[in-house]
Amino acid sequence: MAEFTHIRDDKAYMVDVTGKPDVGRSAVASGRIYLREETMDAIRKGEVIKGNVLATARVAGIMGVKRTSDLIPMCHPLPIGGISIDFEDGGDENFIEAICTVKTYGKTGVEMEALTGISVALLAVWDMVKSAEKDENGQYPETAIEDIHVVKKEKTA
Repeated sequence: MAEFTHIRDDKAYMVDVTGKPDVGRSAVASGRIYLREETMDAIRKGEVIKGNVLATARVAGIMGVKRTSDLIPMCHPLPIGGISIDFEDGGDENFIEAICTVKTYGKTGVEMEALTGISVALLAVWDMVKSAEKDENGQYPETAIEDIHVVKKEKTA
């Protein structure tokens, strides 16, 4: 089993990265939100009452990336060099896929930031459309946020 770097003597701690060299780093994460067909159509047509769903979700995701070390206790605050959040329409499968790329030049990677960006962006989509997602019983049977994962992580010289 791999060594857990944040646990020592049964105590949690933040890993000391001061001796590591600064290098360029990037991470890409993605995830999906599944919605009702009617909700997807409203998003596509720009007819959601609360406003532009994807523009709002993009800003929310960027803010999430920038706040990752405030939310995840053992994450180092990092100088974020770049963030992009893009969305792809899942067509007949009625989902939106979000893709978040984060870049930095530092001592540790940005995969937690990319995962946080995706999570917050998809939660913002949900917040913008949740009133349209209820069925006749007040439930959300078709709505799901799924498959949030790291797609790629890289180091450059």
